[in-house]
Amino acid sequence: MAAIHITDIEAAINYWRSRTPSPDGIVLAPELRALGEAYALMVFRHADAVDEDALPPEALAAWLGWYDATPDTPCIAICSTSQGDDLCKGCGRTFDEVQFWPAMTPAEKRGVWRRITLEHTAWRFNRYAERAAEGPSDKPVVPHTPVQGAGPR
Repeated sequence: MAAIHITDIEAAINYWRSRTPSPDGIVLAPELRALGEAYALMVFRHADAVDEDALPPEALAAWLGWYDATPDTPCIAICSTSQGDDLCKGCGRTFDEVQFWPAMTPAEKRGVWRRITLEHTAWRFNRYAERAAEGPSDKPVVPHTPVQGAGPR
């Protein structure tokens, strides 16, 4: 089994915090409690990663809920491995990682994402950042403000 890095646990906690905020500042959603316990054990043990099969089922389910909300592949449709490169210039994955991506587990995929993000040399991070789904955007973010009295029609 692959390991889940503590930064992914933190990202999942933040995802669930924004998705299911505490109504009173005290009570946590079940996903947050499960991930929080796993995170606390990692901090206590000074561990920066945990095997996905070692996570309690509730924490793994919450982590997978976050994972499903993230981009699946780092591909930006500029694949230099098809031209013979061992490492894709577009996404930063190795030939084997590109080839076996569909068969990888979510934790294995996140491990690859972590490596290419830390290396930060692939074109998806610089020259072609606009092609990356999570890349910078020129459009300003306009928060949605519900109109009072408006309901489903």
